Amino acid sequence: MTSSLLKGLAAILISFATAQPALSAATSCFRGINISGAEFGQGRGEVDKDYVWPSIETLDYFEAKGFNSVRLPFKWERLQPKLMTEFDEAELSRLMETVELIRARGMKTILDPHNYGRYDDKIIGSEEVPHEAFADFWTRLARLYANDKDVVFGLMNEPNQMPVAQWVDAANAATDAIRSRTGASNLILVPGTAWSGAHSWMKPIDGEPNGIALQKYRDSGNNFAFEVHQYFDDDFSGTKGNCSRIRDAVAAVDTFTDWLRANGHRGMLGEFGAPKSKACVAGIKAMVDVVERNKDVWTGWTYWVAGDWWSPDEPLNIQPTEDGDRPQLQGLLPALRDLSAEGTKCPALDGR
Repeated sequence: MTSSLLKGLAAILISFATAQPALSAATSCFRGINISGAEFGQGRGEVDKDYVWPSIETLDYFEAKGFNSVRLPFKWERLQPKLMTEFDEAELSRLMETVELIRARGMKTILDPHNYGRYDDKIIGSEEVPHEAFADFWTRLARLYANDKDVVFGLMNEPNQMPVAQWVDAANAATDAIRSRTGASNLILVPGTAWSGAHSWMKPIDGEPNGIALQKYRDSGNNFAFEVHQYFDDDFSGTKGNCSRIRDAVAAVDTFTDWLRANGHRGMLGEFGAPKSKACVAGIKAMVDVVERNKDVWTGWTYWVAGDWWSPDEPLNIQPTEDGDRPQLQGLLPALRDLSAEGTKCPALDGR
């Protein structure tokens, strides 16, 4: 990292350090929001033209509503324009500034390379993107936040259409690099393949079911959680603009809870969301309730989606409009407002 970038990042840290006390080793489960935008656009693109990082106004809004964490999607290719080389200084500065903005509001950041198990559309573990390239990426990123209790490492968003055994090897390579090369003890979130759906956790889609193949995942630091996503629409993709399968979706998260407990693992509900109808909002609350009731195995949840560039017409969007809060927020508020001793206790994170 160059001296000019170090000076710039130091200035960022100083400017935000006094804004608001950061969370310490708090054991509240994640009650978070995906603030999307930095992963928008094709290729590398141009900031504020093809993609956007979260604004101060957006961060202020979600902090005020009681969210304690932000899942922060971004593109691997923009941060590291060429594999196995230094990060782009300007993009790294934007990422680190955003992390400090989040921290200054008392929230934690989940770093989320939103690449679907790919780099420039080439699958991790291929000849073009070997496992070592993925390990190198996480080595460089983890060094910046090693042992920072306000930063969580989400290995990858929704790997799909790749052999699950290949993904497990990639996850193991990245995790070993994080632990052995940087000494970082941070929580690591590990998705499955097949878009990491809770509903398909035990289905053989890309080879063995995730629930079997990921038993071969290894973390020498023993500080990880398996991340699943679960939507409510016809095919559980979150793209159909309805919530026709509420019962099935909530049941899938319930079943995954049983799997976590039976296998001695922890989980994270990294994405879920639904449109604004009363039935959909009730479904949102029901899914959150499953996680909140089972905090011995769940590290928390992050709703999808918000962000400055999302259209008000996007069915799942809870970015506020000129008319105020979006209806879906009502399904999240009971948990966000539960500040009781019992409500803020997270056994799954205690002592980690």
